[in-house]
Amino acid sequence: MACASTAAVHLAVVDPGVGTARRAVAVAAGGSVFVGPDNGLLSWAVAAAGGATEAVSLTNRALWLNTVTSTFHGRDIFMPVAAHLAAGTPFATAGDTLDVASLVTLPEPESHVIGGSAQGEVVIVDRFGNVQLSVTAADAALAGIVPGAAVIVAWSGNKRRVPFATTFGEVPPGEVVSYPDSAGFVAIAVNGGSAAQRLELRPGTRVTLTVMT
Repeated sequence: MACASTAAVHLAVVDPGVGTARRAVAVAAGGSVFVGPDNGLLSWAVAAAGGATEAVSLTNRALWLNTVTSTFHGRDIFMPVAAHLAAGTPFATAGDTLDVASLVTLPEPESHVIGGSAQGEVVIVDRFGNVQLSVTAADAALAGIVPGAAVIVAWSGNKRRVPFATTFGEVPPGEVVSYPDSAGFVAIAVNGGSAAQRLELRPGTRVTLTVMT
């Protein structure tokens, strides 16, 4: 596979295992290539692109920087390899072929709709303190959770009545609101504040939304 024909080369580095035996990899999926540590970081993006079709361990030192440090592989290995691949270096020359089934994957966030309830978990907290859940707005709608509804949000032994709206401004400043975000997922926010801080929500927190009838 020559990367000159790929849609894009994506580089991602969150690498607490840098310098250990964890593998550095390039993964081909959906006409694109994903470069990063083999710790599960790439797995959701690879799955969203259609699943891995090829993978290599980045063992070809000719594509690395001349000097490689033990704690900065993002600069010394991943970045130069991604640049070479983006410039048209053949995928297979980046290193040793891997069985795609051996790639480390992260579990998918849980999301369930049962009757008038949608159950999920916090996936992302942005810099404003807005909280994105693993429940899609489309799935929430199956439970009757649509703009204009009122829902009970339950988490970690807490419960709170929250309006389900379309914009922050539909509630007064300082009030909590739930809404479908720009990515199509259910989110929780505070108008002019931080929902993560107010409600003590963090990634992995289990949350249930139940429509009030």
